[in-house]
Amino acid sequence: MLNTVIFNKGLFYMDKYNLISLSGIFILAGFAWLISADRRNMNWRLMLWALVFQFVFAGFIFLFPLGSSFFLFLNSIIIRVLECALAGTEFVFGRLALAPGTVNAQGEPSLGFFLAFQAFPTIIFFSALMSALYYIKVMPFLIRGFAYVFTRFMRISGAESLCASSNIFVGIESCLTIKPHLPKMTRSELCTVLTAGMSTVASSVLALYVMALQKTFPNIAAHLVSATILSAPAALIMSKIILPESEKPETLGIYLDPHYDRDSNIFESVINGANAGLKLAAGIVALLIAVLGLVALFDLGLGVMGEKINLAAGISIDWSLKGLLAYVFYPFVLVMGVPIEDARIVAGIIGERMIVTEVTAYFDLASACANGLIKHGRSAVIAAYALCGFAHVASLAIFIGGIAAIAPSKVKVLSEVAFRALIAATLACLMTACIAGVFYNKGIILFSAAS
Repeated sequence: MLNTVIFNKGLFYMDKYNLISLSGIFILAGFAWLISADRRNMNWRLMLWALVFQFVFAGFIFLFPLGSSFFLFLNSIIIRVLECALAGTEFVFGRLALAPGTVNAQGEPSLGFFLAFQAFPTIIFFSALMSALYYIKVMPFLIRGFAYVFTRFMRISGAESLCASSNIFVGIESCLTIKPHLPKMTRSELCTVLTAGMSTVASSVLALYVMALQKTFPNIAAHLVSATILSAPAALIMSKIILPESEKPETLGIYLDPHYDRDSNIFESVINGANAGLKLAAGIVALLIAVLGLVALFDLGLGVMGEKINLAAGISIDWSLKGLLAYVFYPFVLVMGVPIEDARIVAGIIGERMIVTEVTAYFDLASACANGLIKHGRSAVIAAYALCGFAHVASLAIFIGGIAAIAPSKVKVLSEVAFRALIAATLACLMTACIAGVFYNKGIILFSAAS
């Protein structure tokens, strides 16, 4: 081993895979620079401080007992809260809501796993919980803290930093925190808003991913929280490399308070949050039904054509969308530090997120881990971090539609920067996975239970 440092209750080793992940951070940034709209106009201060923030935060939670203990405690809290969410679900849906292998108070066993009855209802609960936390000003306090750090050290606009900070905790709703400033934002700022939205995940859907991976990855809740925090500065880096600022933002260097419409009382906030969660859950259901069906139809036609090409050329290529995207993401997966034995399957899972959303990708990751298709715990961890974001085509449409509804005058600009933002968000998620890969080691408490 190249270096050994004593941390936590074990040893942290910097081996070749840790070093590959470290180099992967700069390789991904270099790739973003190659496709940049202005290679000579780089905000080096932002990049430096964003990387410092990521490494300090990751070092705190992975290498130091206090940080690891706090995130293990956070993991247990999220699991307990998730159990509370299932109480209401069981009351409404009965045995359909019971997780596989469990029994209810009457001793009746579960009927098996049903995504619609066990996972999606948690979105409603967590949405109501987040709304209540907004009302009692917990969320605004946390958002202001992150926004202050980003504005103070990274030399970006207050609107950008506020939106990026909001996206750590919420989804499309983050745009409402900068509602008064959206009509006056520059192209680069709007690209950052889209990138930050797609490279992080909302707290309301976090439980869905926890439910998918908890059996094979017991500490997944803590890792998903750390992933979405790490992805915020990664989004700023990738967005500003791919579309650097060429104008002068109105709120440059100005610290802003989040704008939001506060409910009249906590009961109203819970009601509004639950209704918003219901709409979100219904939207995800509709999206999965439509997208998965269309992808299957596309794969059918692609497969017929691909089979003829394979026969004519004497080759064996997977002509499904997932298979083709696996080829695209394969080199990226290798530079992230995934062992070569797992690279192909991890590349396929990360690639399919672009089309069929991160929900399907997380469940496929859980299935791959459970069936032993992924051989290394390191690969599972890196994949879990890489998938922790809304970086897919459907989400891009949702964010453009949401922002356009608030700032109709920016529709043209949003459509122009949309594809760049999707690439930036994807690279930001991969960068976050590299950070996890740098610190991955079995001697670290948070990684010790990874499959």
